[in-house]
Amino acid sequence: MEKRSVMLAHGGGGRAARSLVEEVIAPIFDNSELARLEDASRIPGSNGRFVMTQDSYVVSPRFFPGGDIGKLAVSGTVNDILTTGAEPAALSVGLVLEEGFSIDELERILVSMKKTADSVPVPLITGDTKVVERTKCDGIYISTAGVGIVERNRYLTVDRIEPGDLLVINGPVGNHEAAITAARKEYSLGSDIRSDCAPLSGLMRAVLEAVPETRCARDPTRGGVGAVLVEISRSCGLGIELEEEAIPVEGPVSSLCDLFGMDPLLMANEGKMIVVIPKKGARRCLEAMRRYPEGAAAAVIGAVAEGKPRVTVRTAYGTSRVVTMPKGAQLPRIC
Repeated sequence: MEKRSVMLAHGGGGRAARSLVEEVIAPIFDNSELARLEDASRIPGSNGRFVMTQDSYVVSPRFFPGGDIGKLAVSGTVNDILTTGAEPAALSVGLVLEEGFSIDELERILVSMKKTADSVPVPLITGDTKVVERTKCDGIYISTAGVGIVERNRYLTVDRIEPGDLLVINGPVGNHEAAITAARKEYSLGSDIRSDCAPLSGLMRAVLEAVPETRCARDPTRGGVGAVLVEISRSCGLGIELEEEAIPVEGPVSSLCDLFGMDPLLMANEGKMIVVIPKKGARRCLEAMRRYPEGAAAAVIGAVAEGKPRVTVRTAYGTSRVVTMPKGAQLPRIC
């Protein structure tokens, strides 16, 4: 019998990652909340009032334009909670440190976590620290968990999506993965590419207040906008039609994609939220997002359609292409 092994692709947020969860992890843990495979799950027995999420961060380099592993860990966990419509209530943090890791660097990372959490605001109330031998860990890995509280009747889920709904994103795509790529290759396009890493609590509060009928939300991290929308399409059983020219991509990111053959639709983001809303709420949603720096370039990028559950993009040339979930990541260790 052929030996099965974990591959880098299993951590990329694409088909391989989905397969690992669906075929190995979920069948063993086997419960209805996990089976939904959403970014955060409702806590059993809480009448849907509490949600929980968990994530781990191994990004390389640890410090990058626009953020660091500490800011990333808090932002990512907060944003996963926000996808359910919940308000972040508390976070925990687990640290795996390598023997010899700089205490000064550790303090710098922890201060960044505290500053980011305070901006939400959400407290870091518990955690754990482990130390492993030299060479057994790349300096520091961080694991964060979060609990959120959902206001009654505000839980967001793909089950609420209907044909004709619009998809809105709060700004340009691909910046985080582009920033990591540029940092690793020490490459410059004459303009700094900064990660979009940020918690979106204020922006999402504004969206839910302006558009209480919001259906669903997702933060397109690993696998990017493409992977997230393929998952949404499959889950709701409806098609998604995107307009390529409506999808915001900054010039330096586009240039880097041309240079390295990357697709901005499949690039990781760490400060973006896709919300699915009724058509009548589009103006209110855009106005709410644009009140925040993270939403200044918010745009309607597509719509939900009846028919086969697949994601298509109408190109600038009037043709259409089908978006498929990537097998793995275009770049490993981006978060």
